[in-house]
Amino acid sequence: MSIRQFRHAGLNLEGDDTATQAGVESTVFGFWVFLMSDAVLFSLLLATYGVMLPGTAGGPVPSEIFELRSAFVQTLILLFSSFSFGMASLAMKYQHSQKLLVIWLVLTLVLGLAFLAMEGRDFSTLFEIGAVPSRSGFLSAFFALLSTHGLHVAAGCIWIVVLMAQLKVFGRDTGVKTNLLRLGLFWHFLDIIWIAIFSVVYLQGLIR
Repeated sequence: MSIRQFRHAGLNLEGDDTATQAGVESTVFGFWVFLMSDAVLFSLLLATYGVMLPGTAGGPVPSEIFELRSAFVQTLILLFSSFSFGMASLAMKYQHSQKLLVIWLVLTLVLGLAFLAMEGRDFSTLFEIGAVPSRSGFLSAFFALLSTHGLHVAAGCIWIVVLMAQLKVFGRDTGVKTNLLRLGLFWHFLDIIWIAIFSVVYLQGLIR
């Protein structure tokens, strides 16, 4: 295996020409740049949350409204979804049956939707007790951070559906393999961001 092929060995590009491999390399690098820009966005939202945390304006404080059990279950769901997507990547890498690949993708999709459903339920509960974004600076920053992450997860779920459609139409060609790699990077990135949110927002909120 050449150096270029080794860089993205999981894509099984050894049968593709040099120009195709170079194109994949450029595409993946560009996606890393996008993820780094997204990391800056979430860093700014986390920093804003930290600054606005004391700004409760006489309203509820984190320890009064956060449901740690629900947040912990959501964390486990995302962690397991990363595992299932990893298994989908292995199914692609080792040329397992396309049916097995789709099964792992569907499981990842179901877990992503379960996460969104639980987050939506938590938001609904907060709205019922009057903990809305306009209530205080703290709540505005909280909803901005979690909603942005939730929108990213929703986009990832849509991407999974699109990828499964591409698999059905095009099979496991180079374009589909590259899309799977980029989606995997995106999905695992969202898992890392959620771990940061769980640590900074929910765990820290227990003492406030």
